[in-house]
Amino acid sequence: MSILSIKSLVQRVLRKLGWEVQRFENAHVEHQILKKILISTGATIVLDVGANVGQYGDLVFETGFEGTVISFEAIPAVHQKLAAHAMRKGRRWLVAPCAALGTQRGQLAMNVSANLVSSSVLPMLGAHLDAAPESRYVRQLTVAVERLDELVPALLPPAGQLLIKVDTQGYELQVLQGATDLLPRTVAIQLELSLLPLYEGAPTFTELIAFVQSIGFELFSIIPGFRDPRSGRLLQADGFFVRAAMRPATGD
Repeated sequence: MSILSIKSLVQRVLRKLGWEVQRFENAHVEHQILKKILISTGATIVLDVGANVGQYGDLVFETGFEGTVISFEAIPAVHQKLAAHAMRKGRRWLVAPCAALGTQRGQLAMNVSANLVSSSVLPMLGAHLDAAPESRYVRQLTVAVERLDELVPALLPPAGQLLIKVDTQGYELQVLQGATDLLPRTVAIQLELSLLPLYEGAPTFTELIAFVQSIGFELFSIIPGFRDPRSGRLLQADGFFVRAAMRPATGD
């Protein structure tokens, strides 16, 4: 039996067991796509908007990234955990003052979810709650709102290009609209995209992609995210965008 035949047999057996195996360097997973984009665009600063307790920051540094991560979190109790985690990791991980981000300074009511990661300033729709009952809102609190353009300059290194990641449960467009002054330094963007309405007033998948394209970025890759466990329907995905003039080269 040839090596290819053995490989095919092993893949079929693993698939029957519910597993899929592929070469890690070319795997369609967040770690590898993020690593390729950071290297090919030369981004040296990552803005992690909607950081929770630092999962994304950990992922960025696991790629071998040697630049600076600046994280943003709006819920005070979560922000405290994020700050403690980042401090243990070292000086290249900064945490901005506790605030939500949007189009203008002020205050907003934040809906806090039971699982914390689904918290949003927007009302949650039934499709989300039905697929993830643990995401239900359990309380509401008032949070400060800042514009990225006004909050970030004091934290930014004097030189370096940005990758902006936004995971704010339906509020991604408002965050980007508050970051127009940062765009000249931005070479890549990562956004959570909803394929089905999950939060009231949130932009659709196509609307958000169209906006990012209108400010000079091209869609580079999409990876699946949140699914309805009952049907398997994909509800959210992460979209990776790069500045059109800096399109990464093809190949490994």
